[in-house]
Amino acid sequence: MTFVQLIDCRTSRFEEMNQLMDRWVEQTRGKRTATHDLVGKDRSDASHFVEIVEFPSYEEAMRNSGLPETEKIFQEIVALCDEMPTFTDLDVVRDEQLYAATARRFFETLSGSGALPALEDLLDAEYHDHDPANDQDVVGRDAVREEVEGWRAAFDFGFTVHDQLAQGDRVCTRWTWNGTHVGDFLGIPASGRRVSMTGTTIHRCSADGKIAEGWWQYDRLGLMAQLGALDALEQ
Repeated sequence: MTFVQLIDCRTSRFEEMNQLMDRWVEQTRGKRTATHDLVGKDRSDASHFVEIVEFPSYEEAMRNSGLPETEKIFQEIVALCDEMPTFTDLDVVRDEQLYAATARRFFETLSGSGALPALEDLLDAEYHDHDPANDQDVVGRDAVREEVEGWRAAFDFGFTVHDQLAQGDRVCTRWTWNGTHVGDFLGIPASGRRVSMTGTTIHRCSADGKIAEGWWQYDRLGLMAQLGALDALEQ
């Protein structure tokens, strides 16, 4: 079970403390068991800091605490604090990757055919879309709607999400797109063919949880081949 430790401290010497933490990271490289470390400063009290450290389990946290480097740096950090830090030990019972969930919901919303559902709760009004298949980036929620509805008019399709990696405000999604060619696509009339593509999309999310920017990479050439658009070139 994932384990999180909250370390609550007060100090007027945070820069020195920050340097100590950098030194600990360097000294414990390859040995520490912490997987994520985040430090927050109280907006109403500049001397109040909370460190949030994540571990795969309580046992791994105890192993991390037992490292000689951890004990030494901790004693130096205590010396920089205005008072003794306090600790809160937490077993994680729910962990929501909210940005990843938003990205997954985005792919679910795009799927289908015909009119596109509302995007207001998914995309920023000035969402910026980078697609190498387009001559220009698509900017704005309304422009994205027009772009997606063109795909939905040409294909009855859905996405299968295989993997998602989230870091900071970015979510990377690896997906497969499967569709049936039901309407005109780039001058190719509806053929009823079943087609598929694989691809990867990176989304940048804004502080309110909506998607602000997207970068796409997918097998557009493979799609055109499945639609027969390359047959004449191969003859």
